[in-house]
Amino acid sequence: MSISIQGTETGIVHTIAPRTGVAFRLAKGQTLTVIDPEGQQVSDMLAYNARDTNEVISSGRSIDYASRLFLTTGDILYSNRSNPMLVIGEDQVGRHDFTLTPCSKDTFRIIYGDETPHHGCQGNLEMALAPYGIGPDQIPIAFNVFMHVDTNGETGEIRVLPPLSKAGDLTRFEAQLDLIIALTACSAGQSNNFTYKPIQYRID
Repeated sequence: MSISIQGTETGIVHTIAPRTGVAFRLAKGQTLTVIDPEGQQVSDMLAYNARDTNEVISSGRSIDYASRLFLTTGDILYSNRSNPMLVIGEDQVGRHDFTLTPCSKDTFRIIYGDETPHHGCQGNLEMALAPYGIGPDQIPIAFNVFMHVDTNGETGEIRVLPPLSKAGDLTRFEAQLDLIIALTACSAGQSNNFTYKPIQYRID
């Protein structure tokens, strides 16, 4: 298992190794850029109010208020208390997922049939967030940057497809509160076309 707690250095590109995760502080007004350096990789992103970690990013409220499933430039990621947490800025991919839970040991056991499953993004998020006093039961649905989930409008069936992101593509987010952010380089094969790769980020 790997854990990395990053600082708030600005203008530095940090690399998250494949199948690991990090957590760090992001101040109100700062910009977080998430980069896919090699293409077709996903990053699970969580955000917590740094002053009260019971306030956390909310898939349900964000999708409800935007009135669509696929959020992109100009859309707001809201908290469970309906406060804006992040605004999506430049988005070179335009397709992300905000419906599926972070992959976990149970994901690999139930979906992939693994007998000795990897701890997944759930485990990486738990380890990265533990120093901030955030426990496993406080981990909600993440904003899955670059994840490509196709939905059949008639049957409701979903399919996880290879991300549309190409090498070097990025998405930017502007913090509306002082936040604790957690990011992963996703561990699930379906999410990254079964080629586990790094994710990069920069704070400005």
